[in-house]
Amino acid sequence: MSKTPTSKTADHTAASSIWGGRFAEGPAAVMQKINASIDFDKRLADQDIRGSVAHCAMLVATGILTAADGEVIVNGLGLIRQEIAAGTFVFRAELEDIHMNIEARLAELVGEAAGRLHTARSRNDQVATDFRLWVRDTIDGMGLALRDLQAALIGQAEAHAATVMPGFTHLQVAQPVTFGHHLLAYVEMFGRDRGRLADARGRLNECPLGSAALAGTSFPIDRAMTAAALGFDRPTANSLDAVSDRDFALEFLAAAAICAVHLSRLAEELVLWTTSQFGFVSLSDKFTTGSSIMPQKRNPDAAELVRAKAGRVIGDLNALLIVMKGLPLAYSKDMQDDKEPVFEAADTLELCLAAMAGMIRDLTLREDRLRAAAGAGFATATDIADWLVRVAGLPFRQAHHITGRVVRLAEQRGCRLEDLAEADLKAIDDHLDARVFALLGVEASVASRTSFGGTAPANVATAAQAARQRFL
Repeated sequence: MSKTPTSKTADHTAASSIWGGRFAEGPAAVMQKINASIDFDKRLADQDIRGSVAHCAMLVATGILTAADGEVIVNGLGLIRQEIAAGTFVFRAELEDIHMNIEARLAELVGEAAGRLHTARSRNDQVATDFRLWVRDTIDGMGLALRDLQAALIGQAEAHAATVMPGFTHLQVAQPVTFGHHLLAYVEMFGRDRGRLADARGRLNECPLGSAALAGTSFPIDRAMTAAALGFDRPTANSLDAVSDRDFALEFLAAAAICAVHLSRLAEELVLWTTSQFGFVSLSDKFTTGSSIMPQKRNPDAAELVRAKAGRVIGDLNALLIVMKGLPLAYSKDMQDDKEPVFEAADTLELCLAAMAGMIRDLTLREDRLRAAAGAGFATATDIADWLVRVAGLPFRQAHHITGRVVRLAEQRGCRLEDLAEADLKAIDDHLDARVFALLGVEASVASRTSFGGTAPANVATAAQAARQRFL
């Protein structure tokens, strides 16, 4: 009669199945818990299977693996992919990670041939390859999400190329601009975010597979073949570097953090613009919430959460920087903590991008409030100074001083600049006359800003069309 295995025997069996014969005993329960990564790295399942299929094909092509074994392995990996997609695959914590979970299931499906798949590779180059593939796939998806947000911004910019609003510096009214011009500023920011992600993609697109644990392998492998099969530009040039650096993940996080900051700035403006004090725009019920106690409230919670979540993404970047900062070459287990911040940042940013695109498409402008605010705070004062330079030939500093006196007089009288009399202007400086009044309307002010990149409505319409061609 056979004995029921003791817990030590069971642990020993589990340990040996992963690490071979080196260890006489299995891990402590707490060691097993801290060591396992399957709860989060199961997200790499598709990439892991793709890498294994490419590695298997290369082993067959180089004669390291028989064609028969290769066919069995690839078929088994296909079945595992189906199980994962169907939700029937059982992920086991005692097998630590996605690589060993798939390998163990492959052994159950195809037997001894499964053990030959790991020839000429290590989990070190395997995970580095999987992770690069995942980040690359994520960058591609994020580029599409950014493009959608840019499309929403460009659509609103085209509709409001001539809608006047106040432009601010120090959050004080500075000069009139158009709403379309304001939104196109964010189109440019998000365009640079796409560029940073594309640059990061280009640099990460080298294949670590075949670097093995750290030193390469003695088997006659064809690393260029696996790189090509997985869509990489080339194999990584140094086996130590390939398995021990995560700068591709850091670069992705850095680009994500900058993008999150851009989203946060736009979200802050939406929060301000929807207040009763500004009243520039309104959002529908789709992107706002009510209050549990104040029935009149419409809170821009989606924008506030986008603003808050920038901190999460910035924190993810900091977390991985700190993980990597003191690691000697090559691989250290610290690097198992590389994935969670990347996964979180990607999930967070993708959600924020979708929410922001929805809010931009959803917003309704209060054009009367925008125009009224555009003329507040003597916003067209600079136009007087420019006129004195252009027409009277004064140095700008002198013109600036004269205009300041005009503004001070209007402040003292509690009126607008255009409400002053010509005699009032003449009393300040003989160069001023009635022609100045034609400059003081906000529409005239924005129409005059025709320099390249300026806010003149004709410029904005042209810039929106150019942005559509560049980005969409």
